[in-house]
Amino acid sequence: MNFKFNEAGLDEFESDDDLFPVLADINGGDDTFFNVDISDTLPILPLRNMVLFPGVIMPVTVGRAKSMKLVKKAYQKKSLIGVVAQVVSNIDEPQFTDLYSIGTVAQIVRILEMPNGSTTVILQGRKRFKLTEMVSTTPYFVGRVESLPETLNYLKGDKEFDALLVAIKETMIKMLKNMGSGSDESIFAIKNISHPMFFLNFICSNIQITTEEKQNLLTITDLKERGYKLIDHLNKEAQIVEIKARIQNKTHKDIDQQQREYFLQQQIKTIQNELGGNVYEQDIDEMQKKANALDLNPEVRLAINKEIDKLKRLHPQSPDFSTQMSYVENLVNLPWNKYTKDNFNLKTAQKVLDKDHFGLEQVKERIIEHLAVLKLKGDMKAPIICLYGPPGVGKTSLGKSVAAALKRKYARISLGGLHDEAEIRGHRRTYIGAMPGRIMQALLKAGSANPVFILDEIDKVGNDYKGDPASALLEVLDPEQNSAFHDNYIDIDFDLSKVLFIATANTLSTISKPLLDRMELIEVSGYIPEEKIEIARRHIVPKELENNGLPVKSVDFPKKALGTIIESYTRESGVRELEKKIAKVCRRLAKEKALDEEIPSTLAPELVEKYLGKPDYTKDKYQGNEYAGVVTGLAWTSVGGEILFVESSLSRGKEGKLTLTGNLGDVMKESAMLAMEYLKAHASYFGIPETAFSNWNVHIHVPEGAIPKDGPSAGVTMITSLVSAYTQRKVKSSLAMTGEITLRGKILPIGGVKEKILAAKRAGIKEILLCEENRKDVEEINDVYLKGVTFNYVSDIKELIALALTDEKVSNPLTIE
Repeated sequence: MNFKFNEAGLDEFESDDDLFPVLADINGGDDTFFNVDISDTLPILPLRNMVLFPGVIMPVTVGRAKSMKLVKKAYQKKSLIGVVAQVVSNIDEPQFTDLYSIGTVAQIVRILEMPNGSTTVILQGRKRFKLTEMVSTTPYFVGRVESLPETLNYLKGDKEFDALLVAIKETMIKMLKNMGSGSDESIFAIKNISHPMFFLNFICSNIQITTEEKQNLLTITDLKERGYKLIDHLNKEAQIVEIKARIQNKTHKDIDQQQREYFLQQQIKTIQNELGGNVYEQDIDEMQKKANALDLNPEVRLAINKEIDKLKRLHPQSPDFSTQMSYVENLVNLPWNKYTKDNFNLKTAQKVLDKDHFGLEQVKERIIEHLAVLKLKGDMKAPIICLYGPPGVGKTSLGKSVAAALKRKYARISLGGLHDEAEIRGHRRTYIGAMPGRIMQALLKAGSANPVFILDEIDKVGNDYKGDPASALLEVLDPEQNSAFHDNYIDIDFDLSKVLFIATANTLSTISKPLLDRMELIEVSGYIPEEKIEIARRHIVPKELENNGLPVKSVDFPKKALGTIIESYTRESGVRELEKKIAKVCRRLAKEKALDEEIPSTLAPELVEKYLGKPDYTKDKYQGNEYAGVVTGLAWTSVGGEILFVESSLSRGKEGKLTLTGNLGDVMKESAMLAMEYLKAHASYFGIPETAFSNWNVHIHVPEGAIPKDGPSAGVTMITSLVSAYTQRKVKSSLAMTGEITLRGKILPIGGVKEKILAAKRAGIKEILLCEENRKDVEEINDVYLKGVTFNYVSDIKELIALALTDEKVSNPLTIE
């Protein structure tokens, strides 16, 4: 609705003395204003897109030369003119047929010269007329006209007409209210127009309908009919205005909320700029600087810059902003092509390794070899090393020493109990709480792309419905693949080929074959007592004294005292339990010192029991050869080697029954049955009567029945025990043995040789019988482990019995028949 009463009507002319008396007469109900006398010819002013109604004041911009001459002459003479609307607005020289026949007699109120050079004429309609013909077109249009009467007398007191006027007024006011701002003055004006014709013509002139529709309203002589036609237009217009108002109101609320948020954001931004800038923008700028400073491949740089640009486009309040921010932070913080310089001084590296760890020569040698090749070649793929052995022998701590020797960063992850493949490869970013895998997280912490990386407890990796982490590790530990390791979260290939991976395990049996194939296996066996004593003196004792608030040299732990702790209070291949016992002694000493009691300067062997209590273990010692059928065997356990005794006893019976006890596993039971069947088949060779197997029941027992036992390596011990029992011959003194047997009498090699040798030495064994094929294993062991023990190698059972049994009978032998 383009309502212009105040804009182009009354407000412009409040000081005009000629205008307001006339308007007062109209509004006061004087109909003579509309019944002015006119001649039969009038100057005609054609209007474009405008219709003038009687009583209405309307500004008209005059542009045509003919029209300008007309209005100036009429204004000077104060004569009336005829105003007619053009049928087609774009015709400059309209003819009679181009004009509507019904027009309005008008008087010129004022001519205004506008600042832009145009001329505006203020016209006021007086009455309607009919244009019958065009008399002249020069110097302006002149037409022959017929006056059309305007009267309200017959409508006075017509209640229907009065109701129609009220309806028009209410509809108009409602429409103006829906239009919003600037409508108060218009509503005031409408409420104060009392003359019916002036009111109708005023509304007709100012509603937004087409020129043709306005002309049709002007043509209607009957005011009641004109009113009905007008209210029909008003209702349509009111509906449109109401719909527009609802739409504007709805969008206005949305815009208001957006403007409010924008205004608040701008205020926050201004405050942040005063304080040094927007925090998020500062973070993004900082990340961009980091990305620019990185040594990146073109593909990686393009990918990172793309992600940073995406972050810049996100609003800080967006749910994706924090996720993208975290992702970009991880990208720019990764050590892309960032390598530490290796220490190529091989002697210094050897000293560092020797200082931190006693023994472990094979591992140290492999690290030095790697450094030597790297020094000569300048670049090579790092080896994948797997250290396996019993707990507490220093596999994990060795990684720190290797990092220190190479002057590399140190990273470690524990794989024990790992079941989810995403822990290795990372989670895809589509998941809530997604993060990089442990490999990439460790590299983020290390800040280097070539650290020494410890994969601890690789033998304890599990698998379930979430995937197989061991299979995911294949890519990590394959030198041919890990140069382009793909983490699902990072989603950009990362080079792991320069990382020195060191995996640790207690056993190889639970590691998948493909994974084993990718690693260089180095066995880290247990320590002999002498090595444990040196480790305790050099490392454990000083550390525990310091940890418990005692000066490092305040108490001396002599070798004998340490030997007592090792033999009587620990039973392990490593030194973890030994460390706990030494820590306990140090705590007791700290307690005495805190109570102002005198503490010994030297821990004598006899004081060990005072601080640690009664011995936890009695040393497994050789128990002599006084009994037939009692043979010392050697076994491997997860904590190192142990000795075990196999006892065979005969009792009279008619079935020749074989009984096995001692919590034996299936393999060990099979070894016993193998031994028995072999002995029956070769009874005559060993001088055993055939009837002995039917007249005597045999019982084989392995002591410590609460402990499960299994494995084939007790086969030689069982056959020796059975032959001794059936022949009543003594077993050679201080002898132990280990090996698997076959039904043909062959002796097969076994594993864990070093641990078994250490167990034999601890028990006081002087001679060990092994399979001939285990000779190479013994020759690889350092001589210090072999000192004091004699080794004999055999290939079959007959050789074994010849070396293991003496010709001497035991005292009070049984008569086997």
